[in-house]
Amino acid sequence: MIQLFQKGGPIMWPLLVLSIVALTVALERIIFIVREKARRSEGDVDEMLTQVERGDLDAAANMGITSRDFVARALAYGLTHRERSFSEAMMRSANWELKRFNRGLTILDTTITLAPLLGLLGTVTGMIRSFGMLGGAELGAPSAITGGIAEALIATAFGLGIAITALLPFNYLNARLEEARLEMQDAASHAEIHLKK
Repeated sequence: MIQLFQKGGPIMWPLLVLSIVALTVALERIIFIVREKARRSEGDVDEMLTQVERGDLDAAANMGITSRDFVARALAYGLTHRERSFSEAMMRSANWELKRFNRGLTILDTTITLAPLLGLLGTVTGMIRSFGMLGGAELGAPSAITGGIAEALIATAFGLGIAITALLPFNYLNARLEEARLEMQDAASHAEIHLKK
């Protein structure tokens, strides 16, 4: 593995750093999602909506403030800051909660884009080295020429491998972000219907 890495040329070091960053971010975000799922308490949200339907907004807000559920917290903020507009307060609190879900996705997105480009850069530098040897005295040593081509192929393969591997958690995390957004919108819509009554 180390020899394969050394054959990939100098572009392999940035690819290694990129892969470590992507792996770290993906693991941290997946742990975050697992924790948030464990903290979810749909019963709290249902109970809050029942309290809102009864007209006891303070009890509903107090229940949400003490809850570990992100939807309940967002709903509680919307209920406690409803003086001007419940929907605006709810949107603000939802944005705060969604910001937590969105953290790290930019890094994964950058990794997915940058890794293949770095791999292609390795391809170009390897080919330049190989073709540079064709005109020199290295014609008698075909292994030197094929080494440059191997460098090009290894760097490309690593770049694509990193991008493909980072794409899976990126899509999973985006789906969880959208799921969280829909859950908060649903709770806000239910609460707003009851508030208008």
